[in-house]
Amino acid sequence: MTRLLSVALLVLAGQGLFAANEWPQFRGPGGEGHAASRKLPLTWTENENVAWQIPLPGTGWSSPVIGDDTLWMATATEEGHSLRALCVDRQSGALRHDIELFRVAAPEPIHELNSHASPTPVIGGNRVYFFFGMYGAAALDRKTGGVLWKNTDLPHDHGKNGPGSSPILHRNLLVLNCDGTTNRFVTALAAATGRPVWRTERSNRAAMEGKAGDFKKAYHTPTVIRVGDRDELISMGAYRLGGYDPATGRELWWVDIPGFSNVTRPVHGHGLIYLATGFMKPEFWAIRPGGSGDVSGTHVAWKVTRQAPQKPSPALVGDEVYMVSDNGIVTCMDAVTGRIHYSERLGGEFSASPLVAGDRIYCFDQKGKTTVLGVGKTFRILGESQLGDGFMATPAVAGDSLFLRSKTRLYRVEARGAARR
Repeated sequence: MTRLLSVALLVLAGQGLFAANEWPQFRGPGGEGHAASRKLPLTWTENENVAWQIPLPGTGWSSPVIGDDTLWMATATEEGHSLRALCVDRQSGALRHDIELFRVAAPEPIHELNSHASPTPVIGGNRVYFFFGMYGAAALDRKTGGVLWKNTDLPHDHGKNGPGSSPILHRNLLVLNCDGTTNRFVTALAAATGRPVWRTERSNRAAMEGKAGDFKKAYHTPTVIRVGDRDELISMGAYRLGGYDPATGRELWWVDIPGFSNVTRPVHGHGLIYLATGFMKPEFWAIRPGGSGDVSGTHVAWKVTRQAPQKPSPALVGDEVYMVSDNGIVTCMDAVTGRIHYSERLGGEFSASPLVAGDRIYCFDQKGKTTVLGVGKTFRILGESQLGDGFMATPAVAGDSLFLRSKTRLYRVEARGAARR
């Protein structure tokens, strides 16, 4: 009972002022993959616990974001020539809007595990904001679908791999990571107008000289945390994690890390930031935020050097932190010390990040299998399901419904009638 209470309190704390029927950004209200619902089903099939399913136009690994009675996602059609916003009715699954935001004359190639529309939009008030990396950012009116502004002055390239970093909102700013093979910077746009407020170049430019272009890029989604009496923007580029003043963009401190093409979004707790370091030989690090300048030698609390993910973000639940590697190894660690409680094989390949709901952790693989684990120091599989043609996008939750975006379809999954568990 104590553990369940602590999990529930953590979920509520992470959600801030968002209602249980909202999922406004990548990985939910707190950006850390926690859902308020304790009534999601353990299993489902095409005929069990699926309220509706619809085909989606185009291709995109963008997660759904949810506000009120609508879901928003990004997609790309015409092999990336048309970058679009989709709006779906949450109750019925009807497609309300399909809006072209950017027309691309010559789309760059993408990696086989990516799409032209992978960044997840973010909801703020009556607006929803989209980001397509080098092609631009845009704001839409959530009620009408009207385009309020566009910004195409974000010069960076994806290195023939496609975009990946999702936008975040902080107060009145839309914060974007723009880490390409040449230009690499963090920027904030005025959420109301799309005009630039600040732009900060990555501080390790000199160390990147001589490296191949692919070794300079990143696809990381930043986050803002509270450290003492100040907010800190935590943003990771190739080979460096930085803490920034989100109001001005000033870099406050940094830690050098062994990785590039960084994807995972950090989670925060116990006075630590938890993250995977990037491609090639990913490691999992716990870092103390704060300080000034180069804190690489003083602020790394612990490391795990095996079975770290390259794409799925971690999950922190109470005193344990969990990671799922790309090749399906789930590892549970003590959040304070890094001691490994277990490391077990789920099988499959993973891109989507895990979801925490109550005392369960939901893991979604690239072939459409979902494995539900029990929270705790012991490895326990509670349920397994197979649905659709594979999950590249991280799912969303609103109320007691789970929204799964497969490679071609969107599903609303919920416990229904006698099938409720």
